[in-house]
Amino acid sequence: MMNRDPIFKNVMALVLMSSLLACGEKEAPPEEQLRPVRFVTAAAGDGTRSRSFSGVSKSKTESRTSFKVAGTVTSVPVQIGQRLSAGDVIAELDRATYELQAQQAQAALVEAQANNRRAAANYERTKGLYANDNASLNDLESSRAEAESAEAMVEAAEKSLQIARLNVSYTRLTADTDCSIASLDVEVNENVAAGEQVAVVSCGDEFEVTMDLPESLIANIELGTAATIKFGALPNATFSGEVSELAVASAAGTAGFPVVIRVLDASSALRSGLAADVTFHFDANDMAGTFVLPVSAVVNGTDGTYVFIAEPSADGEATVRRRAVDLGELTQQGIEVVDGVDDGDRVITAGISVIRDGQRVLLAADK
Repeated sequence: MMNRDPIFKNVMALVLMSSLLACGEKEAPPEEQLRPVRFVTAAAGDGTRSRSFSGVSKSKTESRTSFKVAGTVTSVPVQIGQRLSAGDVIAELDRATYELQAQQAQAALVEAQANNRRAAANYERTKGLYANDNASLNDLESSRAEAESAEAMVEAAEKSLQIARLNVSYTRLTADTDCSIASLDVEVNENVAAGEQVAVVSCGDEFEVTMDLPESLIANIELGTAATIKFGALPNATFSGEVSELAVASAAGTAGFPVVIRVLDASSALRSGLAADVTFHFDANDMAGTFVLPVSAVVNGTDGTYVFIAEPSADGEATVRRRAVDLGELTQQGIEVVDGVDDGDRVITAGISVIRDGQRVLLAADK
């Protein structure tokens, strides 16, 4: 035991010295890593608000054509988009049945005319006999009634023949004026009813856009209200328009009010059925000073609606401040903030899910 005491004391001394040295070396705290955030600088609005709505173009003079008689389609010599002149054939029906009816009507007229001549001759003969006291008054009245009836039958037969001939002509559907085919709804050998739509034709170069407006905005629209129109098929063109028709009641089964916008700029590129984007610029002086922010900048939490403001400090750093806001309407440009944001505030738009009030952040480029 006595021989091991010096060794034990030396080991313990080394351990104690190492511990003292370790305690004397304090570790430096890790450097804080600041999170970068993106922001927009709030700028007050100019007192106007824009609203865009979807619509569909159509020719101002558009007709839905149909046959006046029923039958089987035998010919459709046109194609969609084809230009037609007045009198050009759009479609034809099998006319055999109607031609037979016209022949029957013609035969009935010939028979009625023969009966009329016979009745008229009998009446003339009876009048002579009555003048010579060889026929009674009843005979005279009877022959006159037969003559008048035969004459009426001729007129009726003539009308029937006219109707039969019209039905024959109705088996050809023709263009009334110069136009173009917007759509075709029948094919050869298809049976169609009288009045059933066969084709839609567009006449003239004037176009309009039909659309529905929500009830919240219909009060701000009147006849002549200006609008800007863009068509998806014509991305590089912008057209001017104005309200030409305005419904006084909502469309059945919807909350929208039908509105028609007349396109003021004539263009040969326009067609019926084009998807349109109609923009109105509403006067909003009562909301001048409203800020429009990206939707991503607004947090709608259980404890209210708020945004994060970055208060700049030195070297591109900032301190995050949470601020409650009051919202207006959702627009095409973003969401309106009517209270809680001041002109020039840096409103954080990206990274808001991982920041907190009072946190220090790095400011990225203004977006």
